[in-house]
Amino acid sequence: MTAYPIPRPVSGDVVDLILDDHRLFETLMRELRDSTADRAAARAALAAVLVAHGEAEEQQVYPRLRRKDAIDTEEAEHGEEEHAEINEALLALLECKGTDTQKFDDAVEALNEVLQHHITEEELTILNPAREEVSDQDRKDLGATFLEIRGKHLDVGVTVETVRALVEEAHREGVLPADEEE
Repeated sequence: MTAYPIPRPVSGDVVDLILDDHRLFETLMRELRDSTADRAAARAALAAVLVAHGEAEEQQVYPRLRRKDAIDTEEAEHGEEEHAEINEALLALLECKGTDTQKFDDAVEALNEVLQHHITEEELTILNPAREEVSDQDRKDLGATFLEIRGKHLDVGVTVETVRALVEEAHREGVLPADEEE
């Protein structure tokens, strides 16, 4: 299995760091669509960085931007809902046994749809206000905190059980609607 390197910067402006991850997500999604790529490795890398990124944003970035009045509660909650939708689509992708099936391709397409939607909205409604309304030093400090949380999650790693637990928690908390089958 080919290892896809996940950058581990040690400092930076939180906006730039988040944007760098967004570009990494897009690169890994291209790999997942490429039938000649090591899709299993791309899937593993994407899962690890998606979960680490989302958890760091929810634990530190969104709350701090709310306190700085750069975003409101509704924008933060919407971002968290979209993370839950991404995790749900990621779980479907991780549950695919093979990487050369129509089910896998469909799961890639579904994940790409929710991920691209989130990236666009976050860059417009959260990152732009952060650039405009949060000082350079505060963005740098928040970048360090973001990287610390992101790094801890990357160190632990992600399994299908990790993502399943995140999705189940989102359902319990009402962030995701109750399963229609229940």
